[in-house]
Amino acid sequence: MSLTLEVLAEEVFADTIARRLSKVMEEQPGARLCLATGKTTQPIYQRTTVGGDPVIFLLDEFGGLPAGDPGRCESHFRRDFPPAPFAVPDVDDPGPGDAAGRYGSAIRAGGIDLAVVGLGRNGHLGMNEPGSEEGSLTRVVDLAEATSAEAMSHGAATRPTWGITVGIAELMDARELWLVVTGAHKAEILETSLQAPIGPPIPASFLRNHRNARIIADPPAAARI
Repeated sequence: MSLTLEVLAEEVFADTIARRLSKVMEEQPGARLCLATGKTTQPIYQRTTVGGDPVIFLLDEFGGLPAGDPGRCESHFRRDFPPAPFAVPDVDDPGPGDAAGRYGSAIRAGGIDLAVVGLGRNGHLGMNEPGSEEGSLTRVVDLAEATSAEAMSHGAATRPTWGITVGIAELMDARELWLVVTGAHKAEILETSLQAPIGPPIPASFLRNHRNARIIADPPAAARI
């Protein structure tokens, strides 16, 4: 098990992580990446250079939103990440449970070389809300209000109540994982994730059991550590 903490100054945060992500793709052709969307990763992706034909899986997707809706994770990624093929959970499938199963199987077939994820205010990873077990696989989930509000903040047409997320089990099996955290509003939950008992109430606490995870935070987010 290995969990390390790195604090990067705000003015170099996005540039530094973008260079590292670009280097992973350059040095590991065909690297299998699981990438989160959102406000934390947006400036990172906008500075990233794609090379080496990576295999990219989006971490999650909101259900119940029409194709092309600005609240969708797919829409964020197409806007923020350099042009590159990627896979996304098929929330438009009439059988979303089956779609989630297929997505998880595709991920587990080759594993994840690097996962880049954010930290929710309630300690979620992706859409693995509080109550998620360490062995949970890719699946359909009900969303906490704060999570569905994220879609609304990006201009979603309606408030989503469910989604499909890569499970904690697949994230824990990733060969490397970066948890990127920015802002003073994340300081308390980051502290809790590192100090609370490891378990479902704070899904991010499971990363303390990960074989190769790194927390990369800016000073405001790391203020209580």
